[in-house]
Amino acid sequence: MEKFVKLNFLGAAGVVTGSKFLIETSEKNILVDCGMFQGLKELRELNWENLPIDVPSIDVVLLTHGHLDHVGYLPRLIKQGFKGKIKGSAPTLAIAEIILKDSGKIHEEEAEKANKEKYSKHNPALPFYTIKDAENTIKQFEIAQVDNWIPLSEHISYRFQYNGHIIGSTFIEIDINAKRYVFSGDIGRRNDYLLKDPKKPEWADVLCIESTYGNKLHPEENAEDVLTAIVLETLQNNGNLIIPSFAVERLQTLMFLLWKLYKKNKIPNIPIFVDSPMGNNVLDVFKRFPEWHKIAREDYNAMCNHVNIIRSYKETWETIDDRRSKIIIAGSGMVTGGRVLSYLQQLIDEPSTTVLLVGYQAEGTRGRQLLEGAHEIRFFGKYYPVKATIKSIESLSAHGDQQDLLDWLSDIKNVPEHVYLIHGEPSALDAFRVKLKDKYNWNVKIPKLTDVEKLWI
Repeated sequence: MEKFVKLNFLGAAGVVTGSKFLIETSEKNILVDCGMFQGLKELRELNWENLPIDVPSIDVVLLTHGHLDHVGYLPRLIKQGFKGKIKGSAPTLAIAEIILKDSGKIHEEEAEKANKEKYSKHNPALPFYTIKDAENTIKQFEIAQVDNWIPLSEHISYRFQYNGHIIGSTFIEIDINAKRYVFSGDIGRRNDYLLKDPKKPEWADVLCIESTYGNKLHPEENAEDVLTAIVLETLQNNGNLIIPSFAVERLQTLMFLLWKLYKKNKIPNIPIFVDSPMGNNVLDVFKRFPEWHKIAREDYNAMCNHVNIIRSYKETWETIDDRRSKIIIAGSGMVTGGRVLSYLQQLIDEPSTTVLLVGYQAEGTRGRQLLEGAHEIRFFGKYYPVKATIKSIESLSAHGDQQDLLDWLSDIKNVPEHVYLIHGEPSALDAFRVKLKDKYNWNVKIPKLTDVEKLWI
C-alpha cells in the first residue's frame, strides 16, 4: 500500500472560527477539532451544509479544547455518519458536554421563538441540533491521558499537551510514519490569572498554528486598575455594568478578579450577578480538576460566595428590575445569544449603562458591532438604540498575542517542512506570516477553506 498523508482544511482557514482539520492517511483518518462557524452570515450558513468529505471514513476525532468553535459541529458530524470515538482531555470533554447541551437547548429555544414570533425567513425554523443530538454525541466521548503517546495504528500515534487557553486545553502532536504533525489549538498566555503557562512543542515537521492575534501585542494595561476605574465610574453614575462573557475561563477570571479587588479594598461590595447556566456548570469543572489550574480551593470557595449566582430566568428579570447599581456577568461573550441579550434589551438604551467587552469579538458578531461603535444593534427581530458606554479590556483575552505565539514556537529544534497559519482574520494571518518569514525564514502558507494539501511520504 502506498503511504500518503492529505491535510484537509475544513474550517478556521482564512477565518477565526469553525476549526476542523482532516488528516487522511493510508492507515487511519483523523479529524482534529470539529467546530461550528460563528460570526458572518456567509460563514454561519456553511454550518448547514454537509462536509465535503466521506464522514463515515473518519476513524477518530481529537479535540484541542471545548469551545463551541472547536466542538460545536460534532452533533452534525454524527448525523452525517461518524461512528468513531471523540477524544480529548478529561476537562475538555467535561466542558464540551456542557457546551453541547447548552447549545442544543439554545438552538431549540431560538427556533421555537422564531416560529412563534415569525421573524425567521424559514418556515418552520429548525434547530441546528437538539439536546437529544448533543446527548447522542456525548456517548462517543472517550477521555485521553495527556502527556502520553497513544497508538492509533502501526505507524500512527498522538499526544495531548497542556497549552493554557482554557481549562483542559491542549495542543496535539500526531506522529505519522516518523513525521510529526503539530496542531496548536488555541494558545494561552503566560502569567494567566487562573491557568499555568503553556507547554511548548520541541519538534514539528508539519505545523498548524493559530494566528488570532498574529498581528497584535496585547496592551500593557493593568486589567485590575482598568476594571477598578470602570466599576467606580458605574457606581458614580448609579448605573449598571454589563459584561458579556464567555462561560469558559473568562467568566471565572472575572469572578476571581472582582473578588480580588474587593478583598484589596479597591472596590466596595457592589452586588455582582453571574447569569450563565453554562458558566455555573464550568465552575464545577474547576472544582473537579484542581490540577489543571492555579486557584486554591479556599480562594475558589470565597470567590463563589462573593457573587450572586442566578439559577432561573425568573431571577434574571428580578435582577433587571433591581434598581441598585450592580455588575452583571452574562453569556455570551460575543453577544451572539444567551442571557446577556435580556439585559441589553432593557438597559442598552440607558446612558448610565456600561457594556464591557473582555474577549475576542469575531467579525459579524454583535460584540464586534458594539466594539466598532454601532449606534444600534438587532436581536429578537428588532433594533435597539445603543446609548450605553461601550468599553473593552483586551488584556483579559485568553488568546496569546504575537509575542506569546513566537514564544510558544521557541523550543522547536528543527525547521518545519510545512507551516500553515490558521484561525485568524486575513490581516492577522498575513502579518504573522511576514513575522515568521523574517524571524525564521520558514516556508509559511495561509490555506483557504476546503484547501487540500497532499503531503506524500
